[in-house]
Amino acid sequence: MPYNHASDTSNPGKGHQLRDIPAHDPFVLPHKETNTYYLYTTGIPELTDRERNGVLVYKSKDLLNWEGPYVVFEVPDGTWAHPQHGTWAPEVHEYRSKYYLFVTLHNRDTILAEPPEVWKTNHLRGTSIAVSDSPEGPFELLKKDGPVPPENFMTLDGTLYEDEDGKPWMVYCHEWIQTIDGTFEAIPLKPDLSAADGEPRHLFKASDAPWINAERKPDVKPYVYVSDGCQLYRTKGDHLVMLWSSYNHEGYVQTIARSKSGKLEGPWEQLDPLVAGDSGHGMLFKTFEDAWMLILHHPFSTPESRAKIYDVEETEDSFKVIKSRDELHS
Repeated sequence: MPYNHASDTSNPGKGHQLRDIPAHDPFVLPHKETNTYYLYTTGIPELTDRERNGVLVYKSKDLLNWEGPYVVFEVPDGTWAHPQHGTWAPEVHEYRSKYYLFVTLHNRDTILAEPPEVWKTNHLRGTSIAVSDSPEGPFELLKKDGPVPPENFMTLDGTLYEDEDGKPWMVYCHEWIQTIDGTFEAIPLKPDLSAADGEPRHLFKASDAPWINAERKPDVKPYVYVSDGCQLYRTKGDHLVMLWSSYNHEGYVQTIARSKSGKLEGPWEQLDPLVAGDSGHGMLFKTFEDAWMLILHHPFSTPESRAKIYDVEETEDSFKVIKSRDELHS
């Protein structure tokens, strides 16, 4: 059946639990004003019963029972992105009294480079930003002629970061498809988040993680390093950390890095992974009881992937996973 917009409660779906909800790249926004958790995830035509890709949201008061889904964004006509080529890694941030959706869009019809010039076909892909007055949308694209990072970069999974001076940045992943060794980069944003406000900066590359290289074996095939799912947080000891994901021999991995300087420019050191076993693209959020939690998806493949939640302990300089909250997602 077609789903309602979040503001339309005439026929909401109620009583879902996480095990029932197809979820890839899950993102939770705790909304204190309404004591509501919003779970954002991808909406493909097969899920929305519509002819275009979009973003779905589910709502919960207790992280156990979820209402929805509701459509909060659909890729519009007349922009750089193809309405049927995908919406990846949606996340919503409250910023200056508005709500901003960061979502990776695509246009596979716009080719950036092809073999033999490059090893793999490059097409237009990047994170866009949309705005709404409500976490329930609808969200409207701010920049319609291209993604926020440079158009000739294949980028994904952009997130919002405010530095110590209050300057907004988009931190994003530069695709292994284009770079082979995927990287994490940052680009400054205008105060209203409408566009970039400077040149991108390199932060670190996926192959910097020693646990990845420890598993490598000599081979004749080219080896790629995946960079996915960046999220930034500052600990109670004023240390800047970044969640990110890649692969080991078992599959997808949720890992973490820390800036030695406490600033976005780093240098960044790679810490031990938080969760393995084909799990990743996670984010941290605080419950209304002021407890840290990690949500990620497992397994990687769709439509099997589901959101999983873990209790997390904040230390002076990092975060530690304590236990899986099986009662919330099993």
